[in-house]
Order: sequence, then structure tokens, then C-alpha cells
Amino acid sequence: MSKIPSIEQMLKSGMHFGHRTSKWHPKMAPFIFGKRNGVHIIDLVQSKQKFEDALAFMTKLTEEGKTILFVGTKMQVKELIKKTATDLNQPYICEKWMGGTLTNFLVIKKLIKKYKDLLDDKSTGKLSRYTKKEQLEISREIEKLELKVGGLTNMNKLPDALFIWDIKIEKTAILEAKKKNIPVVAICDTNTNPTGIKYPIPSNDYATKTIKLVLNAIKDTLSGVKKKA
Repeated sequence: MSKIPSIEQMLKSGMHFGHRTSKWHPKMAPFIFGKRNGVHIIDLVQSKQKFEDALAFMTKLTEEGKTILFVGTKMQVKELIKKTATDLNQPYICEKWMGGTLTNFLVIKKLIKKYKDLLDDKSTGKLSRYTKKEQLEISREIEKLELKVGGLTNMNKLPDALFIWDIKIEKTAILEAKKKNIPVVAICDTNTNPTGIKYPIPSNDYATKTIKLVLNAIKDTLSGVKKKA
């Protein structure tokens, strides 16, 4: 069952505060309620409806055992994206998007395998056969791979959908998803272009309270979904 926040909860979190009017994107005009002190105000009635649509889509995918890749690399959101995806046993990217993650997935799969193999060698003590210098180099390699593919270890194939926080920052992810015909659910603030986003959610994209409200609603909704037999 959807755990969609009420409009009052959205208001309290600051979800309605867009960016300065001088930074707006005209394609977001249908989702703007008005202006206040030089800042665009988002129409939360539409935000709630769009969020409900997005959650219904994500719920259906979860029922079918499909994969949703969570993407959010900006400072305010990265740890919360990681926690939400991990709690839902879904893959995530919270560091810089690596070009080719979707469009060159065979290479990414090899990196994931290498990372998992090195972790396995480390946990089983196989690295003890190397010199201390070699062990240090391997540890550094593991750290580098963790930043690149640490959140993708449970992604054996291309994802069935992406959830993206801040489409201005994650432009490459959106372009790659478009090339591979992967639908995108995304938070869209007043300074973004939602064209091509299958499930845009009009919302403030920088306030911590909003980030927590949205991600908790997603986690609470999807964690209660039972997969169809």
C-alpha cells in the first residue's frame, strides 16, 4: 500500500520551494503554483498526484521482482540514497556516475566481478600469499572499485527502471537510460527540464527534510510489497 505523504507533510518539509525565478525552466511551468520572494512555488497537489503515479509504477516493478537503480550523487542525498536502496535490496550509485554504466554494461559487469572476487579473496585470507606492498595495492584497488561499482553488486543485468534525484546533475544517467529505453522516475525542481522523464515528481531537490520525506515514503511503500509468485 502506498505510503504517500500528505500535502501538509510536504509543506512542512519545504517540498514546495523551487529555485529562484531567474533560474527556472519553462518546461516546469505546468507544475508551478506561483512566486514568493523571487522563488517559484511548486503546486503540491500535482506533486502528490505525480508521486502517487511514480510509486504505483515502482510498486508494480517490485511485485514483479524487477530491478530499480537508485541514483543520487549530490552531497545532501548520497547517503540517504545508499541507505534506501540497500534497505530495499536494490542497486545504487551515490558517487560520480561512470560513463557507460548502462550503455557499456558488459565492461561494468567485469568490474563488478573483479570487485566481488577481490572482496572474496580478502575475506577468505587469500591475500596473505602476497607481499605487504602487494596487499596494500590490492586494498587500494578494492577502494577504487568500491567507489565505482560498490552499489551495483546485486545488479546482474541492466535495470528495469532508474530513480534519479536531481536530473540536472545526473544528465549522463538520463541520456544512457534513454538510449537503452529504460524508464526514469525523477525528482524535478523548477530549474529542470522534465521532458523525457516517464515519471517526473515536481519537488524541491535540495532540502534535507524533503529528501528524507520522499525517500522514506518510497522505502516504506516498497518494503511492504510482496513479490508475485
